[in-house]
Order: sequence, then C-alpha cells, then structure tokens
Amino acid sequence: MSTAAPVPPAVPVGRVALWMTGAIGSFSAMAIAGRAVSLDHDTFELMLYRSIVGIVIVVAVAGALGRLGEVTTKNLGLHAVRNIFHFTGQNLWFYAITVVPLAQVFALEFTSPLWSLLLAPLILGERLTRTRVLFAALGFCGILIVARPFSGAADPNLLFAAASAIGFAGSAVFTRLLTRTTTIVCILFWLTVMQAVFGVIGAGYDGDIALPTLRALPWLVVIGCAGLLAHFCLTNALSLAPATVVLPIDFLRLPLIAVLGMLIYGEPLDPWVFLGGGVIIAATVANMRSEHRAAQL
Repeated sequence: MSTAAPVPPAVPVGRVALWMTGAIGSFSAMAIAGRAVSLDHDTFELMLYRSIVGIVIVVAVAGALGRLGEVTTKNLGLHAVRNIFHFTGQNLWFYAITVVPLAQVFALEFTSPLWSLLLAPLILGERLTRTRVLFAALGFCGILIVARPFSGAADPNLLFAAASAIGFAGSAVFTRLLTRTTTIVCILFWLTVMQAVFGVIGAGYDGDIALPTLRALPWLVVIGCAGLLAHFCLTNALSLAPATVVLPIDFLRLPLIAVLGMLIYGEPLDPWVFLGGGVIIAATVANMRSEHRAAQL
C-alpha cells in the first residue's frame, strides 16, 4: 500500500504580506531617515545612536516577555565577527545612501544573498556547486548593468553600496551559524551592544562625537526603531513561509524606493537600474528555488 506524500501546510498569505509590508516600509524609512541626518552625523555616529535606541528596545521588550535570561556570553567570538561584518556593511550602506540614488543602493544591496552563496562554503562548510557559481555570476552581471563601470555614467561611490552587500552577506552567514545554538534575543542583544561599542570607537577616535540636535533626534529614533522592526518583521514572515515566498516580496523595495527617491529627492527613474536589479533578483530567486528543490530530494 502506497503512502501519500504529506501535504505542505498552506501559506497564510495575508499574514506574510502584512509582515513584509512592515519590513519594506521599515527599510525604506531607515534610508530616508539616514539621508535626513547625514549632514548632522557621520556614519559612525548614526550607528552609535541607532544601537543605543536598539539596546533600549531589546532590553525593554525581552524583559517584559521574561526572556532576558536567554542572553549569555556563549560564542562571544562568533557574535563579534558577525557584528564586525554587519557594522561594516551598515556603515557603508549609510554612506552610500547619501551619495548614490536610493534605487541603485537597494539594487546592489539585493546581491547580498548571492555573496552569501560564495561565503557559506568557507564559513559553514557547505558545498559550492556549479549551480551556485552560475547564479552568483548572473548576479554579478546584474551589478555591472546597474553600475555600468565602463561607461561615462559610472559612479565610483557605487563601490560603497556593493561592498555593503558583502558585509551584510557575511553577517547573514554568521547569523545562520549562531542560530544553531543561540536564540534571536541573544543575537539581537549582542548586535546592539557590540555595535554601540564599535560606534563609540569609530565616532570618538577624533575626540569629537556630535550630540543629537532637536532636529536630528526624531530621525535617529526612526533609524533605531526601523532597523530592529525591519528584521523583526522579516523574521516573522520567514517563520510563516519559506524564503522562496518571502524574499521575492522583499524585492518590491526596489520600485518603491525608486518612486520615493523621485518624489522626495528628484532622482530619475533609471531604466538600467531596473534592468540590472531585475537580473539580480532573477538570479537570487532562481537560486532559492533550486536550493528548495534540492532540499526536497
């Protein structure tokens, strides 16, 4: 007698869409807020104040839920490496959004999953397959279309946006390593605390840390809240549906931020950015589906 294959649970589309709306809105709000205070604070100061806001939120929420006991000093070395990658990537991202059109920054940021493909074999011991290399190469073609390095329109500042994606990729790979033995509360706690320390060191090396002005303070709070909320919403969406469903929704950030950039800052809607972004997105989605099929075999 044959046994029927188990039917996968239905994806709660409405709840996934709600969480992803929160994530997309939060990422976009962080970009706009970061640009709004770029003349008042350098990127190290932005990371410092963002992390201080994050510490308050994480401690308050975890304490209210009775989960502060999950914070331990186990794997501090891994936390440190993970946060160095993230701190570096986030600093480069904050700088990039002040000197590069927002749509280009977001398009290049979407290469992060493809960089993770190349880093995972080195850090997690995963096998680097021919398929992974192919999709990573396709994503690199998308980078070339967005940046157009061999044209007169090439902007060297795009290197900062591209490098930020590598930082985020390293952070993601080490996060996967940490989640094998560490809770999300512990990861978020050390994320905010360590990056506050990095921020103090980076912002204070010259002995001059600019205090928030009344004009900048609300934007800094937005940055701190939006950063945590974006990852919280994304994590909840991934708990309800596989990455093959969730992450393609996240790619809606590209047309949204392109329209916001046009309306708020007068940035043109560059067809090359959409073409290159489409190639990057296609490579990422195709790889996710390939990995999903391989996992089911």
